Amino acid sequence: MRAQRFHGPALPDGEVVDLYVVDGRITYEPQPGADTVAAGWIVPGLVDAHCHLGLDDFGATDDEATEQQAIDDRDGGALLIRDAGSAADTRWIHDRDDLPRLIRCGRHIAATRRYIRGYAHEVEPADLASYAAQEARNGDGWIKLVGDWISREEGDLAPSFPAQAFKDAIDAAHAEGAKVTAHCFGHGVLPGLIEAGIDCIEHGTGLTEDVIDAMVAHGTRLVPTVMQLDKFPEHAAAGQERFPAYAATMTDLYARMPATIMAAHEAGVPIYAGSDGGGISRHGNIAGEVEALVRIGMSAHDALGAASWRAREWLGADGLEEGASADFVVYDRNPVDDLSVLRTPSAIVLRGQQVSPRR
Repeated sequence: MRAQRFHGPALPDGEVVDLYVVDGRITYEPQPGADTVAAGWIVPGLVDAHCHLGLDDFGATDDEATEQQAIDDRDGGALLIRDAGSAADTRWIHDRDDLPRLIRCGRHIAATRRYIRGYAHEVEPADLASYAAQEARNGDGWIKLVGDWISREEGDLAPSFPAQAFKDAIDAAHAEGAKVTAHCFGHGVLPGLIEAGIDCIEHGTGLTEDVIDAMVAHGTRLVPTVMQLDKFPEHAAAGQERFPAYAATMTDLYARMPATIMAAHEAGVPIYAGSDGGGISRHGNIAGEVEALVRIGMSAHDALGAASWRAREWLGADGLEEGASADFVVYDRNPVDDLSVLRTPSAIVLRGQQVSPRR
């Protein structure tokens, strides 16, 4: 296959480059006779850091549905996905060069009868560490815990497990070489998780100043999934009659959400973009999460970085450096100036092969 040439400003710096693809790799060495494929703004492949391939409202999807989810994400520019828990075994995606790169968390681990039916391993506190070790061995270097959920006894959000059980689970996963993330809406579960050394928090609406300081000190990451948080008024309305305390909590968390997430950002907590595709939103909409981060106060450059070059570095994926795997997206105008262009890529290149962008 002849060398391919892409020309234009490359983000994050905006330097104009001639980028060549040879044997699936990036080079900046001129390639005589290269085919010029596209000109425009060149962005490292987008990252959806909280996505659920193989999951829908009822649990695991079949392979055909999972494949379409992955294609939708790819055609939306997401060339790297960090799965945030799936009831399906999706490791077969690794064998498909036309589908996004995938980092699997394995299946959610939740407390018995304290999560969405059909989604998680539902376990007792004494079994949490052994399941954490199991999923660490089954996944791709991450596991997903359900940190809190509504307690019918308390009528409100409450930690899913005692703090010591969480610590034991985190230690067990780390011993297997895996990192740990957790679903966390409320405040109560956060201090213990962060003190126990958890690597990442999903959602994070319960953050307070002291928790943010602890996250900075421990290097804990945050994936807020703002589009998911926008559903809080619906959750509150659904629980109002039976669980008024829960409804009040969700209403309060939502009201404070923009300030909460931005306080973490301004304090230096690394934040990454996750669409929650397959959870509450459709697949292929990482652009919507970038726009949502900007809506709550993040700069367009920072929000795009949270879904591209910074997220790729965090997850150990190539950027646009010499010799990197050719995973990038080309746009006909600067997405930092006009985020809407994220929905209409001019070219999508995955593992050195051009795929058809969605129109």
